[in-house]
Amino acid sequence: MSNKLKILITGAQGMLGKDMAETFSDYQAILYDKDELDLTNFSKVKKELNKLKPNLIINCAAYTDVDQAKEQKDLANLINAEVVGNLAEICHDLDIILVQISTEYVFDGQNPIDYNEDSKTSAINVYGQSKALGEKLLIEKCNKYYLIRTSWLYGHNLQKGKTRGMNFIDTMLKLANEKDELNIVNNQFSKPTYTKDLAPAIKRLIVEKYDFGIYHLINENIISPYEFAQEIFKIKNINIKVNPISYTEYPTKIARPINAGLANTKFPKLRSWKEALRDYLK
Repeated sequence: MSNKLKILITGAQGMLGKDMAETFSDYQAILYDKDELDLTNFSKVKKELNKLKPNLIINCAAYTDVDQAKEQKDLANLINAEVVGNLAEICHDLDIILVQISTEYVFDGQNPIDYNEDSKTSAINVYGQSKALGEKLLIEKCNKYYLIRTSWLYGHNLQKGKTRGMNFIDTMLKLANEKDELNIVNNQFSKPTYTKDLAPAIKRLIVEKYDFGIYHLINENIISPYEFAQEIFKIKNINIKVNPISYTEYPTKIARPINAGLANTKFPKLRSWKEALRDYLK
């Protein structure tokens, strides 16, 4: 793919968006966040894309507050589904490639093995349902798309749209400064993924012209939050008591998938979560 191609990155001020912008800095990249372009203003989006005529759009804009989505269902559906459907329609009409970021939360977490790219979606909370609807609209309305499912993202940029704005690792380090003991869930499982690994993988997918379709891009090996926290403290030489607890003991507003492992069967596997974590904590 030629460096002369024009790439539009939406949600460019977010945690993943900033790393995507850096990864595509050798391309003609247009960086938009909601201040530059309100994606919920469909007529304005259509007008802007007609004017810009990018070859590729990477949509990193999303409603990401899993808990709050229950209270803001309409807003979650607007940003995670209707916006995606509108972008998909415009991209189809203007022959633009659309890259959409999705999540392991489109699955119910009841599978004993990891979900592959063809697994049927079955979300159990509003956030997951809004993302699954976005996927459905993308597939229905656009033929040139990369649908990227990833999980448990962390990176050095602020998580916009979340109450605390901090990723799991930074939250653990903050709590370790404030408490002598932590209770962490040990029977929910996923694959934590570093944005600095995800962004170059997405670039490779595009540049090397992989077939359009669904891809699972995650750091490898499935773990619980308890295992993740243990490794964080080990790397940082922090001496703190960490108690493993069941997710049933942890107060949460909404149901979350228990086994949310994604299987990457279509792309070279990314490095292990342990390697990525060590890199992040350097």
